Amino acid sequence: MESLGDTLWDVVISGTGLQQSLLALALSRSGKKILHIDPNEFYGGSEAAFSLQDAKSWVTHASNGSCGLVKSASIALPEDATGLSPSRAYSLALAPQLIHARSAILSQLVSSRAYRQVEFLAVGSFFIFSPSRDSAEASGLTRIPSTREEVFSTTAISAKEKRLLMKFLKFVLDHESSPHLETWQEHADSPLVDFLQKEFKMGGELQTYIITLTLSLDGQINTRDGLAVIRRHLSSMGVYGPGFAAIYPKWGGLSEIAQVSCRAGAVGGAVYMLGTGIETMEIAEDEVELHLTSGDNIKTRMLVRADDSPSGQTGVGRLVAVVGSPLTSLFEATVEGAPRPAVALIAFPAGSLSTAAGEESAYPVYLSVHSSETGECPVGQSVLYLTTLATGNVTGILERALDAFIHATSDSQAPQVLYRLQYEQLPGADTARAEGPIFTFPAPSPSLSFDDSVLEPVQEAWKKVMGEAAAEAEYMVFEDREGAMDDDVYE
Repeated sequence: MESLGDTLWDVVISGTGLQQSLLALALSRSGKKILHIDPNEFYGGSEAAFSLQDAKSWVTHASNGSCGLVKSASIALPEDATGLSPSRAYSLALAPQLIHARSAILSQLVSSRAYRQVEFLAVGSFFIFSPSRDSAEASGLTRIPSTREEVFSTTAISAKEKRLLMKFLKFVLDHESSPHLETWQEHADSPLVDFLQKEFKMGGELQTYIITLTLSLDGQINTRDGLAVIRRHLSSMGVYGPGFAAIYPKWGGLSEIAQVSCRAGAVGGAVYMLGTGIETMEIAEDEVELHLTSGDNIKTRMLVRADDSPSGQTGVGRLVAVVGSPLTSLFEATVEGAPRPAVALIAFPAGSLSTAAGEESAYPVYLSVHSSETGECPVGQSVLYLTTLATGNVTGILERALDAFIHATSDSQAPQVLYRLQYEQLPGADTARAEGPIFTFPAPSPSLSFDDSVLEPVQEAWKKVMGEAAAEAEYMVFEDREGAMDDDVYE
């Protein structure tokens, strides 16, 4: 049998994160000699999804610095908690990003035929957390109206505010055309909240509604980006069915897309090796010699890897909690004929939370609530994913958000928290680098919704691997393999 070292590989892909895996998908019909390795024993990299046992192993590795852009990882199991199911009943996602229906990644999954292996679920309503103003008033959740029907039916805002909101929603849908274009261009780099106040005379509450729809981690998204994100949300509404604008891949989010992409690479002839990393490398003019942790010495025309060097900028704090309640009220269809959603989003605006020491939240906290329909927990339970920028009091703020949410959704007995996984995701380089025969992807985005800019470096790397053949090939466009079943749901 031919050894790894006997082959001159066209490309070695290091890591099975989303971008590396999508590259494997893009190359799966190319006929190239591909070796795909990962120092981890699991697929997905920073976008992985874990059972409880896998999460425990991951935390151990993160504690000794071997998980790249992760620090301060810990697991907490309340002593009095009961009802936690066996490890494999859970699939906890490290990157639970929603995907808007107008996202380019969905078009690529369709054209590459990979969509057949991914099951998507509806993302439901967006809510705002409203803290109590006094001891006699309970905290609560308010649904954000983001369609014409929801604006007219909501009782959360006044008639005047409804008119302002409708005016803005109409503006956004046509904001790239005259005369709307001229209205916002001079404010393009200014915070969206300032534009909302100046041009639409919106008060703080309506501004918060709009900013929440952008899912901006610092709440300071500029006008140009904010209008584009909100337009994507509005134009995505109803694309795949009534009542929802975004979808979520079942069984662990982006991890499922990464694994499906790797399977396509394997079917196309790529060789896969988990638990295998790169110890040393020597770079020549047109090839790279790699010494792997498996003991193999190999040569490749090109190496593609991911950047795992912290940039020193502010990271994000994350808290994953499993609760012993289905939280049914959050997953109600709001439009007749709409599917029952499996994901709901809750925003805690900046300043709406405070720690036991009295420190207020400087940035928004976002909570993505996933029902058992996602396949991430057993029936009767829910998974809560909390995210905020990592300030000095991030642990206390996330814990406070979790407590506040549980009490806001409790009519009588508060649902029990069965499990907590907490960690900080560090930022890395935000641009791709091509240096001779080595191509380096940027660090994963901490965004709460999938950003299509993630796809650009993948196509760039594909072109470099393909060389002159890229001019003759259609990127991510494949015919069905022999034996594939016809399914025109997304055609």
